[in-house]
Amino acid sequence: MKDFLQKEFGFQVRTVKKLNGYDNINYLVQTDSADYILKTYGYDQELFDTLRTENELLNFLSWEGQNNFPKPIPLADREFVKLTEIDDRPTICRLLTFLDGTFLGDVPPTEELFSSLGTFLANLDLRLQHFNSYVLKARQWEWDIQYLHLNKKYLEAIPNPHDRNVVRYFFRQFEENVGPILPELRKQVIYNDANEWNILVKEGKVSGLIDFGDLAYSPLINEVAVALTYVCYDKENPLEWAPIFLKAYHAALPLEDKEVRILYYLIAARLCISVCNSAHAKKASPDNDYATISEGFAWKMLYKWLATGPIAAENVFREAVGMPVEAFKTVEKEIERRHRHLSPIFSLSYTQPISMARAAFQYMYDTRGNAFLDAYNNIPHVGHSHPKVVEAGQRQMALLNTNTRYLYDALPAYAEKLLAKFPPSLNKVYFVNSGSAASDLALRLARAHTGYDTIAVMEHGYHGNTQNTIDISDYKFSNKKGQGQKAHILKVPIPDAYRGKYTDNDGRAGQAYTLEAAVLIKQSPLPVAAFIAEPIVGCGGQVPLAVSYLTGVYEVIRQQGGVCISDEVQTGFGRLGDHFWGYEAQNVVPDIVILGKPMGNGHPMGAVVTTSAIAESFAQGVEFFSSFGGNPVSCAIGLAVLEVIEEENLQENAKDVGDYYQSLFRELQAEYAGIGDVRGAGLFLGVELVKPGSLEPDTALAQRIKNALRDQNILISTDGPYDSVLKTKPPLCFTHDNATLVVESIKEIMKL
Repeated sequence: MKDFLQKEFGFQVRTVKKLNGYDNINYLVQTDSADYILKTYGYDQELFDTLRTENELLNFLSWEGQNNFPKPIPLADREFVKLTEIDDRPTICRLLTFLDGTFLGDVPPTEELFSSLGTFLANLDLRLQHFNSYVLKARQWEWDIQYLHLNKKYLEAIPNPHDRNVVRYFFRQFEENVGPILPELRKQVIYNDANEWNILVKEGKVSGLIDFGDLAYSPLINEVAVALTYVCYDKENPLEWAPIFLKAYHAALPLEDKEVRILYYLIAARLCISVCNSAHAKKASPDNDYATISEGFAWKMLYKWLATGPIAAENVFREAVGMPVEAFKTVEKEIERRHRHLSPIFSLSYTQPISMARAAFQYMYDTRGNAFLDAYNNIPHVGHSHPKVVEAGQRQMALLNTNTRYLYDALPAYAEKLLAKFPPSLNKVYFVNSGSAASDLALRLARAHTGYDTIAVMEHGYHGNTQNTIDISDYKFSNKKGQGQKAHILKVPIPDAYRGKYTDNDGRAGQAYTLEAAVLIKQSPLPVAAFIAEPIVGCGGQVPLAVSYLTGVYEVIRQQGGVCISDEVQTGFGRLGDHFWGYEAQNVVPDIVILGKPMGNGHPMGAVVTTSAIAESFAQGVEFFSSFGGNPVSCAIGLAVLEVIEEENLQENAKDVGDYYQSLFRELQAEYAGIGDVRGAGLFLGVELVKPGSLEPDTALAQRIKNALRDQNILISTDGPYDSVLKTKPPLCFTHDNATLVVESIKEIMKL
């Protein structure tokens, strides 16, 4: 190496020290007069041309009289880059001056420092507007944000499935929000790599940049996005530091409205590029620690970015550069508009309703830029806007969407995958569009099979919004505005081991409630066609059925010729953690199962699963047909939901996080006598609030907590006969940190 340096540059070399590098090998060369950086690369013609261009740009900057950037040193042939042999391998080499200074990554952050970085980069970009390069214009590679899609090939290298899907989500956001306006953005040569290990600092200000290997001809705003990524990604509150840099950059080189509008998505894209390449590098070169130096910070910020939301970030960016924040309608105006077209019978959540604009995984974003932690909505089962589910629906919608009178692969493929989750006896499925439609159909199946009309229902049960399902929903028909109990409905008491008559939930309470139900069933003047119940009664206040209750009730129902229906609309698809279906917790197998809500992750889907015998009885009647039930798009979405549950181990996550969540509530219960009961399973929990020392429901406290949490950007709800039960049933991607935040926030509210 020393001989090579002596021959090419005439140096008397004192030392040569190997340095870390991402995908090339660099050396610190020390001579008697100065220090230099020797950069070496494996040979590639495109790379060779790019390096020549990089040297041209550095020379261009040095002609401007600048001493803030490395200067290329000519070799013996007066060229600045050369193909030679080092250690018997074809090697491209070049020599640059060594710049003195402290890396930004080693300096405590200050406003002055980040302001100077904004000014420095803006002035550099102003100079680079006068540098033209066809080589850079032709360059398409992974580290240029405009070519984000080139990183998709690295997605599978990300080991954690949920991490992988978060990256997929941001890929989609880029395609939808940035892709359409990419051609309109002003482009130029940009530095494209203002990270903390390329930025040099002296006396509290940025003094120079090194490593111009990421040069790109790209939208100017990408320069800002890259710099902001590294300004923010190691900070607890990223948006606290972004305005300092932005304000300074904008003062020197004004940004345009459309550029600021997409900045959130560009920063997310850069983070995705970083984690994708780190994952690929770990797989390809497990020993190269330098290649993954930023990975931890990038993942941390990517999840913070998800919890921030695009509207909040854009508002901060706009304020920093003096652009107006988009005006929004008042809630009162929105309600007024809503009621011009819709009846007030469509209720709104919270004392102060929320105007929602977007959602992702366990977060929802309102029109004002607030990000809400969603601990309430169980319909987006695998997470709001889950990219795999969205893509499945869009892809199938672009191919075929029809009805079940035609043959198409999606229908049997989904049916097979779904039925594989059930015991062998439950082997026939009917697809509809909602849990209500499924409940309605389940009643028809039961009556067709048994020839009976009477339905046994659970106190406080809710099964849908059709007339038939309202008839079997005590939650509706016993309401003071309800229609009352119909003659063909038999109601049995809810087997509530907390508030009910029997409280020894070791099996004895279940047996006692079973005996009560059995007496009512046997006293019925007409045989019972079916008994329907949820494994955990949601509208009753998240009340789990007492242990062993269903075993005895199912036996009684079947003895007198009826069938047993489990309503799994809220409890199914792994939500309860220990079991994929709620009925499994009671060690029973129903004859009919009702599915809904989580099936399509928000896409309207429902289904009834039953036995061959019941299906044969139903087939004797008129044809069953649902215009939209089981259509190809719904099947594709339903299949994607099942795949995500398995891929991301969401049932296991529901068990793990749910147990932790419940333990936090129990710790809170030990502190506050106002918490009467903590119950449920997995991520389907209820916390009953009572007046201390009694079972008297504390409805006022429940409402205060619910609305106070809403004001702290956390969504839960209340339910139960007295609306005194906090209910939380979040998307299954909920985390330990999310659970901690909810319970700690409730604790602070209860202190007041």
